[in-house]
Amino acid sequence: MRRCLELAQKGLGLTRTNPLVGCVIVHGDRIIGEGFHHEFGGPHAEVNAIRSVTDHSLLPESTLYVNLEPCAHHGKTPPCSLLVLQKGIRRVVISNKDPFPSVNGRGVAQLEKAGIEVRTGVLEKEGSRLNRRFFGYHLRKRPYVVLKWAGTTDGFIDLVREPDDPIGTNWITDEVSRTLVHKWRAEESGIMVGTNTIITDNPRLNIRRWGGEDPVRITVDRKGRLPHHVHILDGSQETIVFTGVPGKYSGRTRSIKVDPSYGLADMLEELHSEKILSLLVEGGASLLQSFLDTGLWDEARVFTGKMKFSQGIPAPRMAREADEIYHFRDTVLEIFRNTPEVFH
Repeated sequence: MRRCLELAQKGLGLTRTNPLVGCVIVHGDRIIGEGFHHEFGGPHAEVNAIRSVTDHSLLPESTLYVNLEPCAHHGKTPPCSLLVLQKGIRRVVISNKDPFPSVNGRGVAQLEKAGIEVRTGVLEKEGSRLNRRFFGYHLRKRPYVVLKWAGTTDGFIDLVREPDDPIGTNWITDEVSRTLVHKWRAEESGIMVGTNTIITDNPRLNIRRWGGEDPVRITVDRKGRLPHHVHILDGSQETIVFTGVPGKYSGRTRSIKVDPSYGLADMLEELHSEKILSLLVEGGASLLQSFLDTGLWDEARVFTGKMKFSQGIPAPRMAREADEIYHFRDTVLEIFRNTPEVFH
């Protein structure tokens, strides 16, 4: 099962709304096949594992290990539970049951009804941690929210900007940390920043230091303050603008109209309907603090660089101890978690 989890991890950032799934087939004490879910719309892990088996006559005497319950419905691909039955596999070991409404125990029930021996709950906690985005999306009906910011050693997230100051980022972290952030972008469905961050930094919010798919860019522009020349409105990448003043956007940019009472919970509900499985929130300070104050977040990844600003915009306030701490050259990374244990 640990090998299943290792394989499943390879699909991170590529499966969109689908879960991360790995599968291993064992005959006697030897692995004879393995696979994982490579991409959204592609074959599932069980299919890839079975295809990798050279001698299919061994399957009826083999055990299939998979970290998530085999699907039992027709989606973009046929049900995996049916394939297991067709291949005559007599024993299946599962880490987690699938919370997706079209599955949710039906896969296990179908296998057991056919007389297959099924065991569930093997490395259940580790499996839940791996698929925390997928589980959170379906169980809480909102994206899994990851907050990220960088602060100076004296507690500031940015300098105070004047109207005639040059547009661009005041870097606090080192090159290694910046590359890591691009890796994170590749792992999440959407990325969100506030209006002030776009006006002062003009970020592209894409992936340039890592491979993978660009996340959906998301921002909140209630008063229609964003100038049309900013990168986030260039139409090159799927982009959603929550705004009270809808404008004309080009390319892959579109708006969702909001009124003054529209809060973070409403936006997350809307993003859930847009099939945004997870959301990386990169700033600014006000937007990040709003997520912290409402409790609508799951992880926070906080860099502290060696730089000092002496004065500026205070970093968000995190009133708890870090769950994990890492050191990168001149930067410290703290990881905070705010979700039930089932997701870790």
